[in-house]
Amino acid sequence: MPRSVRHRRAALPAALSIALSLAWGGTALAAGPDAALLQAAQAAQPGVVQSLKEMVSIESGSHDIDGLNRMAAYTEKRLKALGASVERVPAAQGHGPIVKGTLEGTGRGRILLIAHMDTVYPHNTLASQPIREEGNKLYGPGIADDKGGIAVILHSLEIMKAQGWKDFARVTVLFNADEEIGSLGSGAAIAALGAQHDVVLSCEPNPAKAVAKTESLLLGAAGTASATMAVQGRAAHAGAAPELGRNALMELAYQLQQTRDVAKSVPGSQLNWTNAKAGDARNQIPASASAFGDVRVTAAGAVQKLQAALQEKVNAGHLVPDTQTTITMEEGRPPFVVNARGRELAAQAQKIYAELDGRQLALFPGTGGATDAGFAGQSGKAAVVESFGLSGFGYHARDEYIELDSIVPRLYLMTRMLQESGR
Repeated sequence: MPRSVRHRRAALPAALSIALSLAWGGTALAAGPDAALLQAAQAAQPGVVQSLKEMVSIESGSHDIDGLNRMAAYTEKRLKALGASVERVPAAQGHGPIVKGTLEGTGRGRILLIAHMDTVYPHNTLASQPIREEGNKLYGPGIADDKGGIAVILHSLEIMKAQGWKDFARVTVLFNADEEIGSLGSGAAIAALGAQHDVVLSCEPNPAKAVAKTESLLLGAAGTASATMAVQGRAAHAGAAPELGRNALMELAYQLQQTRDVAKSVPGSQLNWTNAKAGDARNQIPASASAFGDVRVTAAGAVQKLQAALQEKVNAGHLVPDTQTTITMEEGRPPFVVNARGRELAAQAQKIYAELDGRQLALFPGTGGATDAGFAGQSGKAAVVESFGLSGFGYHARDEYIELDSIVPRLYLMTRMLQESGR
């Protein structure tokens, strides 16, 4: 997801403390686990750890084209070893590689698995944040977000291949390389594939038990947009004739104050002005100034309504006469809101988790973050659920980690979900 938290960002621990955020769905104790799959998941743990170390060793920030291409080559090799036909999907914009793998079966279910190869970390972060294991935690930049998700997909499919699993029509795997910067190049491909499948399992991480006390899945996430406030004034010499100017910076500061609470009047929207710029010379009254804001939406049409409300507010009054203020919006990810079939899929996941000695799986209803699940569910045709990756924390921060004891249960969950969804 862009540099936002999705279900995994900073606002989540506080939100998880709200009682309504945990929905158990009546997960009564189920029959015992599938012994073969559980044993295979347990046997796979050392391999998962090795895969995580290999992937984290490939630094792949969203703008690190060399690192992203090495990650793409790594995942292509792994998918081919699973018997998948593999191709590179052209990006709508940018240069990030998109890897698509396809497996054909003999059954009926069409399943899409998505995760992303890019991280937020600059090149050479490993020098100060090396891979290390301490107790139940394995540390490394990008290890949870989202190389843990890639590992779950690759090793779950490896387990299913060893089981001789063919009871599915098609399994498609998509690994994109621009999720952390908005998926502008890959979002259309994800949306198109989502419309072609029955089930989408998105493999972002779920919050570590050390933070959230329980493992979880995510049923909703905000959409994103970028807001721009542009002020046009008039330049003048700041020392000799400031009165001849129309200070765009002063007007910008005024309008930022005027609009700070506008989003509260637009249902399903949130706006935070995050950066600004004005002028080029210290001794000149600035003729132009602009501010940029992070927008989150959870309702259809909220972006357009917010833009109209902001423009109405800035038109209502000025601090600096003879200035003009314009509001523009650029939409990013659509909101992810689970549909009825997605809720059934999540309930099925809870029952599968309960096979593991009654293990509980929380269903988190939503977050102000954003995920590619929004693109995957845009058509409304597929059942989409988020957060099938490993449990971890520290995303986008220092000392990111996964919890080692989440590997076996998440592999078991994914393999059983594949088994059931394929049918």
